[in-house]
Amino acid sequence: MTEPITLPPVGPASARPPAVERDALRDTVLAHLSRAGGVLLTGPAGIGRTAVVSQVVADISARGHRVLRCSPSPAERDSPFLALIDLLSGVGDDTLAALAAHERAVLETTLLRSAPARGADPTGPNGGRDALVLRIAVRKVLARLGAAGPLLLVVDDAQWLDRPTAEILKYVAHRADAGLWVLVTVRTGSTGNDGGLSSGHADGSPGVQELCPRPLRRIRVPPMTAHEIAELLERHDHPCWPRPLVARLHQASGGNPRTALELSSALDERARGGDQDVPDATEPLPVPDSLRRPILVRIDALPARARHTLVVAGAAVRPTVELLRRAGRHEAAADLDTCMRHGLLDVLPGPDHGIVSFLDPLTPMVLRAETPYERLVAAHRALADASDDPVERAHHLARLAAGPDPVVAARLTAAASAARRRGSPRTAARLGRLAAEYTPPGQAHADIARRLTAAEDAIEAADLDFARQLAHEVLGDARRPADRVRAWNVVIDSCGQAMAEIADVFPEAVRDAGGDPGLLAQLHYRMSWREWMVGGSAARAHGHAVRAAGLAARTGDRRTELMALTQQAALELFLGLPQAEATLAAALAAPHDAHAMTHHNGPLYLKHRFHLVRDELGEARAELRTLVYRLRQRGSADSLSQCLIGLAQVEIHRGRCRPALTIARQSLRITEESGLSQGPAWYAVSLAETAGGSLSRALTAAETARRHSEDDDDRLFLPRALHAEGRIRLFSGQYEQAAELLTRTAELETAQGQQDPAARRWHADLAEALAACGAPDEAEAVITLARHQAERLGRPGVLATLDRAAAAVSAAHGELAEAARGLEHAAARLRATGYPLEEARTHLTLGRVRRLLGDEATARAAFAGALRIFTKAGARSWVSMTRAERDRAQDGSACCPEQGSWAEHLTPTERSVVARVAQGATNREIAAGLVVSVKTVEAALTRAYRKLGAKSRVEIARMVMTPGS
Repeated sequence: MTEPITLPPVGPASARPPAVERDALRDTVLAHLSRAGGVLLTGPAGIGRTAVVSQVVADISARGHRVLRCSPSPAERDSPFLALIDLLSGVGDDTLAALAAHERAVLETTLLRSAPARGADPTGPNGGRDALVLRIAVRKVLARLGAAGPLLLVVDDAQWLDRPTAEILKYVAHRADAGLWVLVTVRTGSTGNDGGLSSGHADGSPGVQELCPRPLRRIRVPPMTAHEIAELLERHDHPCWPRPLVARLHQASGGNPRTALELSSALDERARGGDQDVPDATEPLPVPDSLRRPILVRIDALPARARHTLVVAGAAVRPTVELLRRAGRHEAAADLDTCMRHGLLDVLPGPDHGIVSFLDPLTPMVLRAETPYERLVAAHRALADASDDPVERAHHLARLAAGPDPVVAARLTAAASAARRRGSPRTAARLGRLAAEYTPPGQAHADIARRLTAAEDAIEAADLDFARQLAHEVLGDARRPADRVRAWNVVIDSCGQAMAEIADVFPEAVRDAGGDPGLLAQLHYRMSWREWMVGGSAARAHGHAVRAAGLAARTGDRRTELMALTQQAALELFLGLPQAEATLAAALAAPHDAHAMTHHNGPLYLKHRFHLVRDELGEARAELRTLVYRLRQRGSADSLSQCLIGLAQVEIHRGRCRPALTIARQSLRITEESGLSQGPAWYAVSLAETAGGSLSRALTAAETARRHSEDDDDRLFLPRALHAEGRIRLFSGQYEQAAELLTRTAELETAQGQQDPAARRWHADLAEALAACGAPDEAEAVITLARHQAERLGRPGVLATLDRAAAAVSAAHGELAEAARGLEHAAARLRATGYPLEEARTHLTLGRVRRLLGDEATARAAFAGALRIFTKAGARSWVSMTRAERDRAQDGSACCPEQGSWAEHLTPTERSVVARVAQGATNREIAAGLVVSVKTVEAALTRAYRKLGAKSRVEIARMVMTPGS
C-alpha cells in the first residue's frame, strides 16, 4: 500500500558521490529564492561562488524558468550600461515592442540596438528624465518576462558592476514583483569583508545588498572539505596524489579550490621536471609564482620591524601577541596591527591575549622560503626560550637540533605525551616520529617503541597512511615478538572496514606471537572482527571474541579484555543469545580502561544499542550525547564519526529529522577529512535524507554507501546499505527493485546468523515490498518468522511494524477492512513505543486504505494525523506527499483520471497486469514484459479478479476500456 514518490533518473552521473555541503548550499539558495527575495553569495576569489551559481542556474533552467545573467569584469566597471547590455542580451525585440514608444527608444539606445536620438543621454547632466524612463522600461521588460513564471536575475562578481547598471538594478529590486528572483555574488577580500560594497560606494553608487529584493539572505560560500578537494583534482585530471598529500593540499589551500588546483599543478610540474614525485612530510610544498607574488607584494610593503615580527609569528606553532612579546618582539601589537592593515593576518580575541591567525595559509610557507636561514634559526631559538608550552618548546628545539640528540628526543617524547593528554593524537604522532628520528643509533629499543607509539597515535588521529608507514618501518627492523605483533595490530587497525585486503596479515601475526597468550588475545579480538566483516559468520566471530576475552583476563590485559567482552556482547545480541545482557554488564564493570570506555567498539557505545532494541530511545540518546561530548574534547576521529552515525539514527527514530541530517553530515565530513572508510557515514546520510531531506539525495547516498561497502568487501555494513536503498525504492514505488534489494539484505543477515529482528529492522520493509509486488505469501512467511523471534525476545517496536506489514499483506489479498483494522492497531502500538515517523507512515497508509473503502471522512482524519506528525518531525518529503494525499481526499477524487476507478483498488503490479490483459496479452507475454514470473502474474490477476468483482478477462477489458468505470 505504499504510494510511489517520483525520483529523478539515476544514471552514470550518480557514480560519483555528491559534495553534500555544496548540494546543501545550492538547496538553501533555491529554497530562499522560491519564497521570493534575493540571495547574496560572498567569498574570496576562487572559493567557488560561480560554480554554485551555475548549479542554481541549471536547476532553475531545468524547471523551465527564465534566467538573465551578467558577469562584469574589472575592465568593464567604468563602461556605462555594459552589464545591463550583457544582462538583457537574450531578450528579443518582440518583448521590447510591448513598451511605449519613448520607453522603447531609450532602452534600445542604451542597449546599443539603435542609434541615439539627438540630446538623449541617460547618464549625462540633462539626462534625468531619460534615466527615469530607462529604469521604468527595464522594470516593465522584467515584469513581462516574469509574467509566465519566475524570472531569475544573476549578477556574478557584482563588485565590478558599472554604476549606471547598479542604479537601475537597485530601482528594480526595490519595486520587485513576487516573481522576480535575484542572485548576486560578490568577492570578499582576504579579511572576509566586501570592500564596503554592502553599504555602498563612497561615490554614492549602491552597495551589492541593495541590488537584491527583500527578504535578503546573505550566504558565505564555505571552503571545500579535503574529500571535495580530492574529487576536484580528479575531475581536472590531476595526478592521483596519496591521501596525506591531498590533506596537505587542502590545508595549504584553506579549502579554496582554485588555490588547491594551482598547488597541485606546481607539484605535477616539479615531478615532470625530474624531481621526486611526492614531497616528504617535512618538505614544503612548491608554491607557484601566481600564488606567491600577491603574498610577496604585501610582505614587501611592510616596514622592516613588522616584517621581522611576521617571520617570528610564522615560525610559531600557535602564535599569540603575548608569546611574540616574550620572544623579543616588544612592539608586537603595533607590528601586528600593521600586518592586519596589509591583509596578511588577523588577531582574534582569546585567553592568551590575542591569537594570531594568518588569513592565507600559504603566507607562513612563503615567509619560510623567502627568509634567510639564520633569521629563521634565531626565531625558533627565541620562541623555544619564550614558550611555556612543552609541545611548542619541543617543536622549536627540534628545529634547532643538527642531528640525533637524546635530550631533544626525550623532550619530544614528553611533548607527544602532553599532546596525547590534550586530545591531540595527530600532533602526538608527529612529535613521536620526530622523537624517533632524534633517538641516537645505539638506542634501537627506544626508537622502535617511539615509532610504535606514534603509529598508535596516528590510528587515533585517523592518519591511517602514516600509521601503516610507521608500522611497516618497525616490521622491517623489529625482532621482539611483542614489537612485531604490536606493529601488525597497527596494520590491521588501519585498514578500517576493508579487512578483506589484509587476509594474509593474520597468519604472519599469529606466527610472530608464538604461544604468548597476551599477544594471542589481541589477535583473536581482531580475528573476531574479520570473521564478522569478511567471513560473514557471527557464530565464528563469537568464538574468537570469547577466546580473546579469556586470554586477556588470564594475562591481566584489561583493555583487550573489555574490548573483547564488548564484541562478544554485540555478537550475542545479534545472535539473539540470552547471555548478551550479562556479557555487557561484565564489560561495563570496574576496573575501567579510559581508551575502551571512549572507543566506538567499547562497552559505553554498545550500551546505546541495547537501549535501542528495547525501544528506550531517550536513554540511547543520552548515552550517545555524553559519549560524543567526551570524544569532541579528546578522542579519535573514527570513534566520533561512528558515535555521530549512531546519534543520527536515534534522532530519526525519535522523529527529529533536522538534527539527524546535521549530525549525519558532520559524520560524513569527519570521515572525508580523516580518510576513513566512508560506507557507514554515507549510510547515515541516506537514512537522514530519507527522513528529513530529499529522496533523490537519499538514493544517491545509499548507492554510494553500498559501493563503498562492496569495494571494502564489508559484509557487516553492506546489508545496512542495501536496506537503506531498498526502503527508498519501496517509498518511490519501485517495488520489484525494493524487494530484490531487501531480499539480498535478508539473505546476508540470515547467513551471518541474525536472530534478533530489533538489531537490524529490515523485516517489515521486506514484507511490504513483497506484498506490493505481488508476493503476499512470501511476505507472510517473513512476518511469521520475524514475529516469532520478536515475541521470544520481547521487542514491541518490531512487532508494531510487523503489524503494519501484515496489514499490507491483507490489502494485497483484497481484504481492505481487515487491513484498516490492522493499521489502526499498528499505529497505536507505534505511538506507545515512541516511533513517530513509523506511526505517521502507518497513518498515511491507513488513509489510503480508508479511501479505497470509500470512507473519505476517516481517510482525511488519517492523513491529517500523519501530516501533523511529519510536520512536527521536519520530514519534508513526507509532508509534501501527505499534503497531496490529503488534498486529493478533500477533493473527493478517489479515482485516477487516466485509468478510471478500477485502478484505485489495485497495487501497481496488479494495475500493470490488468492493463496488459485488457490489451489481449497472455500471462506468459505479460510476465516477459514485466520481467516477473508467470506465477506472479497469475497471483496478481487472481487478486485483481477478486477486488474488481470480475469473472473473466473480457469483463476486465470492458472495465479498463470504459471511461469512468
